[in-house]
Amino acid sequence: MKYLRGFGIILCLSAAGEILRRFIPLPVPGSIYGLALLFVLLCLKLVKLDEVKVPSGFLIEIMPVMFIPAAVGLMDRVDEVSGFIVPIMVIVVVSTFVVLVVSGLSSQAVIRRRRDE
Repeated sequence: MKYLRGFGIILCLSAAGEILRRFIPLPVPGSIYGLALLFVLLCLKLVKLDEVKVPSGFLIEIMPVMFIPAAVGLMDRVDEVSGFIVPIMVIVVVSTFVVLVVSGLSSQAVIRRRRDE
């Protein structure tokens, strides 16, 4: 029952994020709104971390499986995308590099902050 409650919380916040996306005129996916809501609720201690820790860990573990349909769909449309291969590859390489740099710098900042405490 504990796991069902955690999945229910995550599902309800995802649905709330999708509803917010309809009403807020920003180009932000509903899943991001749902994550922001979860973050706020965790900070306010309205949702306990123990309630969503195991279900969220399970969802993270199966995340690679969720990319398979998108990859198959892209392979199905390769003729339509073939004209954009170079720009797509440049975007992928640059964005990957930016994510690596930002992640590394933020990790170093957290490590320094913990060491100084």
